[in-house]
Amino acid sequence: MKRIKVIVVDDSAVVRQVVTALLEADPEIQVLAAVADPILAMSRMAQQWPDVLVLDIEMPRMDGITFLKKIMAEHPTPVVICSTLTEKGAQTSLAALSAGAVAIITKPKLGLKQFLMDASDDLTSAVKAAARANVRKLQPRDKLTADAILPAVDSARQAMIQTTERVVALGTSTGGTQALEVVLTALPRVCPGIVIVQHMPEQFTAAFANRLNGLCQIEVKEAQNNDRVMLGRALIAPGGKHMLLRRNGAQYFVEVVDGPLVNRHRPSVDVLFRSVAKSAGTNALGVIMTGMGDDGAAGLLEMRKVGAQTLGQDERSCVVYGMPKEAVKRGAVMRAVPLESIAREIQAQLSL
Repeated sequence: MKRIKVIVVDDSAVVRQVVTALLEADPEIQVLAAVADPILAMSRMAQQWPDVLVLDIEMPRMDGITFLKKIMAEHPTPVVICSTLTEKGAQTSLAALSAGAVAIITKPKLGLKQFLMDASDDLTSAVKAAARANVRKLQPRDKLTADAILPAVDSARQAMIQTTERVVALGTSTGGTQALEVVLTALPRVCPGIVIVQHMPEQFTAAFANRLNGLCQIEVKEAQNNDRVMLGRALIAPGGKHMLLRRNGAQYFVEVVDGPLVNRHRPSVDVLFRSVAKSAGTNALGVIMTGMGDDGAAGLLEMRKVGAQTLGQDERSCVVYGMPKEAVKRGAVMRAVPLESIAREIQAQLSL
């Protein structure tokens, strides 16, 4: 069996020691080297190129973002970011995802060693997902605009739209931050209300939503309890909380709640999709996108069974074809569509 070759780049000797031990404990992973900064990493990579890099952001001589951009430009390679969980760290880590990183593992400033031991499954899973990632889909791309792929919505039609009747639910994980940017930046100001679960830690979802809000014509925000689902707005489930769709008369709103992990995630795509099936039924479109694992497959099947439209991102355009593949296998997906077509499918809901 071919082992996944990894190089760890972190200026903390403790992190290098613990991460190396955790990864080496998995028979599918081989750590080629653990070095203190990108300059040393480049020297080691000249001898043997890794399948995956585990990369810190704040390091001496060259920061992780600069190194990541250099790697993605010269020799695209799957990268897992190991970042400190702070508000500032969230902003920087989102920049890393935008630059082409596959996934983020958050680490605290205190209790670091014990945290890494407890998060060993997440770390090894992230490395394995990265090794299978379609790296070409992670390379930074020019921003797509609504005018480029969607027809304009005429002002008379805008004036006639009074209430939100259609709801679009998106679920994604690994590779989803870039995929969501492609979809949401391509939508015009008037589009159906959207609810989103992106697997992401606490503190990261607010920064992610704020970043998208600055790029998009629509409003994008981290969901709060009782937020309205309305035309031209996308609500992203907050990290560490589940989000459910509820209905009150002709209006939809979200409920943000605590709860146990579902499919090892909180927020869970399945939790959202099941609530959409119950509250919106035939008035909904469900889309399952790039990601590792099977979260969302069961919920999407429930949506299809009650008459909702269901789509899966196609294999070619996925970074990791895991969640959509499982949904297809279970019969939950009516059609597979490329990433670039999802915005058009969302906008088409206005005419139904």
